[in-house]
Amino acid sequence: MTTPPPSVELAPLRTHIAAACRVLAARGLADGILGHISLRVDARRLLVRCRGPEERGLAFTTAADIRLVDLDGQAGAEGELDGGYAPPNELPLHTEVLRRRSDVDSVVHAHPPAVVAADLAGLAIRPVVGAFDIPGTRLAAGGVPVYPRGVLVRDRRLAGEMVTAMGDRPVVLLRGHGLTSAAEDVAMAVLQSVSVDQLASLSLRVVSAGGTLTDLPEADFAELPDLGAGFNTTTAWRHELARLP
Repeated sequence: MTTPPPSVELAPLRTHIAAACRVLAARGLADGILGHISLRVDARRLLVRCRGPEERGLAFTTAADIRLVDLDGQAGAEGELDGGYAPPNELPLHTEVLRRRSDVDSVVHAHPPAVVAADLAGLAIRPVVGAFDIPGTRLAAGGVPVYPRGVLVRDRRLAGEMVTAMGDRPVVLLRGHGLTSAAEDVAMAVLQSVSVDQLASLSLRVVSAGGTLTDLPEADFAELPDLGAGFNTTTAWRHELARLP
C-alpha cells in the first residue's frame, strides 16, 4: 500500500502538481515513467514528483507521489521520504533553476519526442505561426535556447550548465533529451511546454511535406493581441484539466 503523504496543509498543491503531471502525459510530452514537475514552497523547500514504491509513470501520478524536499534533496519535513519515496535523479535540474531564478517558482522537465526530433534535425523553435498559438508565438520570438548535451542532469555542475544555456528564457531544449520549462506557476510552466511541443510538431510536418519554415512577418506579429492571463492561462488550464481521463 502506498504511504499517504504527510503535511496535510500542502494537500491542495500536491493535487495540483499531480494533475499537471497527468496533463503532460495526456499531451504526449512525457511518456512512460520519465518526467517531473516541481513547485517552490519557500526559500529552501519544494514539492516535486518523487519516485515511489508503486511507480506507474507520469500518466498515473497521484498526490501521494508529490513530496516535500529541500534544495539538497533531503526530506523537507518529517515523513516526507518515508515508504520508499526518493527524489528524481534529476532533482538538481529543478533546484538549480530555483536557486538562480528568483522569477521562477515552478519547473517542468519533460521528454517530448517531437521536440527532440526537431532539435536533432536542426530545426529551431521559431515563431512560424500566428493566431494559431499567440503565447507560443511570443515565446518562440524571444528565442528558445538549446543546452547541447544529451546527459542526465543529475548534479549541480550539469544543472548549472543547463541554467547558463537557458539564461533568462522560460524554456530551454536539452539536446537528445527533452525540455525544461520554468514559470511563476505550475500551469504556465506546463502550458509553455505544450506550446513548444506544438511548434516542434508543426515544424516537422512542414519540412516533411517539402515546405520551408518562415517566421511570421513583423507586421502580422504586431497585430497579435495580448488576450490576457484569464484566457491564456486560466481558461487554457481548465481545458487541459478537462481533457484528462
